[in-house]
Amino acid sequence: MTTNADQPLDTAIPLETAGPLDTARPLDTAMARDAAIARDTAVPLDTALARDTAPLRIPDQPPPAPQPAAPPDGRRRGLPRALLALVRPGQLPKNLLVVPLALLDTEAAPAGLLPRIAWAIVLFTLASSLVYVWNDLHDRDRDRRHPTKRHRPIASGEVGVPAAVVFGTVLALALVAAALLGPVTAWWPVAVYLCLNVAYSRGLKHVPLLDVFLVAAGFALRVVQGHLAAGTGIRGWMLVSVFSLCLIFVLGKRRHEMDTGGVSHRPALRGYSVQYLDHLIVLCSGVTITTFLIHLQQSVGAGLADLAVFGSAPFALFAMARYLQLLQVHSGHGGEPTRILVRDRAMVVNSLLWALLLGGTLLATHR
Repeated sequence: MTTNADQPLDTAIPLETAGPLDTARPLDTAMARDAAIARDTAVPLDTALARDTAPLRIPDQPPPAPQPAAPPDGRRRGLPRALLALVRPGQLPKNLLVVPLALLDTEAAPAGLLPRIAWAIVLFTLASSLVYVWNDLHDRDRDRRHPTKRHRPIASGEVGVPAAVVFGTVLALALVAAALLGPVTAWWPVAVYLCLNVAYSRGLKHVPLLDVFLVAAGFALRVVQGHLAAGTGIRGWMLVSVFSLCLIFVLGKRRHEMDTGGVSHRPALRGYSVQYLDHLIVLCSGVTITTFLIHLQQSVGAGLADLAVFGSAPFALFAMARYLQLLQVHSGHGGEPTRILVRDRAMVVNSLLWALLLGGTLLATHR
């Protein structure tokens, strides 16, 4: 076939004879197949993109603030009762049990001894109440995640933060007035106690071992304040005995917390184990009994010293053995050492008999 410039489209004739629809059908099929593949891969692509971007999220976002828990009995107490519960009246016997130990060192009762001892008890009662309010204010969010502490007045919402602040201010003013207007001018143990507790609340309570030593030091300061109020010299063996005894109670409380609530609510518990705490408790038990008997040997008159020591040894050993039995055998009794001392029948009977022995020895010595 010949062509010329006037027939430029003659070369397209074979395409027309082949039929344009014949070539279009395979093209449409390929495009449809590609579109279907794109649709099929769209969902996995979105999933992959979501998976790839997931690690970009911040993993350590703080959890939402826990909501206040209702009181355990489902009924809200009135504000006066809630404020009374805030200062933990069940813990007040700690002051009664520790401060009067100064009376054991009093060879001749000076005039005004009992009022000064009572003043020391009131002083530390106000100080410890103020510390409880401060701690509950500072730890209210953490307490709401604890199975038992979430029912405390501030954590449960019974006492609001403003009311707790006002109540704490009133306690602080009463403490200052009692210290300045009291019969004894040496009240530095109370000041040291408050400073230690502020440091404790601000972060030292999260340091293993240091947390329990600071709490035990607070009880040793009570003994020092009692001696200053009584006007008697501070005996080192008595102070060591009280310090180690309080260490036993604090370590027992930590052990109870590990058994019941784990370590999540108290970071310092990660530095302990139940076996390690048991070893520390046994160590402190031996120190407590030994130092107390040495104190009796030195403080009681020469004629009755042996009676006081040998008579006190069985009572001291039984008291320690009973506490360890309640703590390690009958689980659930180590959280409140004060309740053990005043509610356990065996412990109460043992303490009364022991007090009769020491009281009689003390009266015979002063004659």
